[in-house]
Amino acid sequence: MIYNTGIQRVISTKSVKPALQLAYVKLMMDVIGRGLVMASQVDEEIKQEVAKFPSNFVLSMKVFPNGPAFVAKVTADHQLELLQNTAQKPDLTITFKHLNHAFLVFSFQESTAQAFAHDRMIADGDVSYAIRLVRCLNKMEALILPKLLAELAVKQYPTELSLKEKLSGAANIYLKVAQSYFKRLCTRQK
Repeated sequence: MIYNTGIQRVISTKSVKPALQLAYVKLMMDVIGRGLVMASQVDEEIKQEVAKFPSNFVLSMKVFPNGPAFVAKVTADHQLELLQNTAQKPDLTITFKHLNHAFLVFSFQESTAQAFAHDRMIADGDVSYAIRLVRCLNKMEALILPKLLAELAVKQYPTELSLKEKLSGAANIYLKVAQSYFKRLCTRQK
């Protein structure tokens, strides 16, 4: 909201903060969706978890009611792929009840487990699949985030994760995420 003070126009912080939170959550939702897809291609533990989902299983994460979201599908060869437009109702949807709740998780002020415990998220679908998805997200976050941030983001940081595994996993995931953004950019310019 912009107020006219007669001399200058002042932008209200009440309108800026939600807009910045929305932009941040939208970016993070996209990065997490892409990161999860790429992690399912390079990390053995995540590959094993994704292999336990049925083929054509559709999962999503979103902010209620119509906020940022990603939708992914388990392919026939048990890898994840992002879906752009889908009329199909996902088999599993993890929903943040409010933009502020998503911001808390995506800014590493609260872990996914804490958000569930504080009733900030809803799992619509089979609980065992929701737990499997959270395990995949936790492993991906442990790989791609610096250890200090990852310890805030996940319930329990994996003690068996070596620095070599972390660095090579993160490098592979970030490279694949960057390639996916570059590919999207190139297809838009055609």
